[in-house]
Amino acid sequence: MTKRDVVFPPGRQALYDINRYSPAVRSGGFLFVSGQVGSREDGTPEPELDRQVRRAFENLNAVLGAAGCSFDDVVDVTLFIVDPATHFERIWEVARDYWGEAPYPNATAVGVTWLYGFQFEIKVVARIPA
Repeated sequence: MTKRDVVFPPGRQALYDINRYSPAVRSGGFLFVSGQVGSREDGTPEPELDRQVRRAFENLNAVLGAAGCSFDDVVDVTLFIVDPATHFERIWEVARDYWGEAPYPNATAVGVTWLYGFQFEIKVVARIPA
């Protein structure tokens, strides 16, 4: 098996080591980014929903940037939301600040019951610019 081409954003490798996963892997011209949550530098959740969503996007942007990508390169998005009936509209409003202009990537939103103390997680696939 070929060794994975892993991407780490600056300053957060210890969190990924503790939780035993890679933040992103390059393969076949694409970047597969693990789910990003609204964790502070120490890994704890931002307590307020809007700040948690903003921090998740900031963490996502750090991973994308470490691979030479931006949100404009994202082609596929999966959103995981605890209690989507209550939180979806608020999350969608905050996400708009990071989403960019049309055409948008395709997106799937999934309601879940548990996200390790978080209310929101975003996972993406991006094309790696030539």
